[in-house]
Amino acid sequence: MNSHVSTNNTQLIKKRSPKFGHLLSEYGILLALTALVIVITILSPNFLTTSNMLNLFKQVSINAILAIGMTFVVLTKGIDLSVGSILAFSGIVTASLVTGNDTNLFLGIAAGLGTGLVLGLVNGLVVAKWKVAPFIVTLGVMSIARGLTYIYSNGRPISGLSNSFLVIGTGGFLGIPISVWIVLIVFGFCSVLLYRTKLGRHIYAVGGNENAAKTSGLNVDRTLMSVYCISGLLAGLAGVLLTSRVSSGLPQAGMSYELDAIAAVVIGGTSLAGGRGRLWGTLVGALIIGVLNNGLDLLAVSSYWQQVVKGTIIIIAVLVDRKRV
Repeated sequence: MNSHVSTNNTQLIKKRSPKFGHLLSEYGILLALTALVIVITILSPNFLTTSNMLNLFKQVSINAILAIGMTFVVLTKGIDLSVGSILAFSGIVTASLVTGNDTNLFLGIAAGLGTGLVLGLVNGLVVAKWKVAPFIVTLGVMSIARGLTYIYSNGRPISGLSNSFLVIGTGGFLGIPISVWIVLIVFGFCSVLLYRTKLGRHIYAVGGNENAAKTSGLNVDRTLMSVYCISGLLAGLAGVLLTSRVSSGLPQAGMSYELDAIAAVVIGGTSLAGGRGRLWGTLVGALIIGVLNNGLDLLAVSSYWQQVVKGTIIIIAVLVDRKRV
């Protein structure tokens, strides 16, 4: 009798284990974020203050936008190392057109977005048409964009921006920073694009098996160009927001931002092998990176050690991803 009961219990555990494993795989990132918030709150009472939360969300908004664009690229088994430099160049171009003259506001924003889009298109064309590895292409564009940023600005910050432009990065609506509203709009639009359109289905198909996608008649080149254009456009938007938030165009802006964006994507559960990932996970990943940065700052941890911690987290996230594949 006891042996029969034991056998039934073993079978029940086996049936439940896959469901638990699936839930942990899907929503474990939320548990990780919750645990991180609890630990930092215990260690630093200032963490949950209103002023710090507002500052945190403004900081996260930049990386969240970059990471959403990066997700599209990684889903196709690619990588975009140029987003930090594109952010800087787009920000400098925008700043040069909104200095003290409100009539140039929309022109400046459009120019910043257009700069990001064009550089993203360059990435996409070379990757798709000339079949050069994304790592090499985007590394080259990263250097080109950074060089153009210093040339365009003569290596100097551009200040004296119009008040109406500064509102975008520093203002709020219903008590929530405008930059957060922009992130939510971008997230909603990109979610529809990825999950409800033909392009989204093509992105997953190309990332899952590019050869099979070609055999099925999908336009792989157009899909690849599209994802790099999206990444470039969102990097341009991030550049506009950052320029508004810091009240000047900085030629050194965006240094190593691509690493935080990639970290958010990987932590969020998007596979570097392509074809598998989710945007909401990327958003949570960006929050984890932001909370970690903010918490370590509040705890007066050296920026050098912060780099070590983030690098370790990226490696752990990649190892977890390899086990899931």
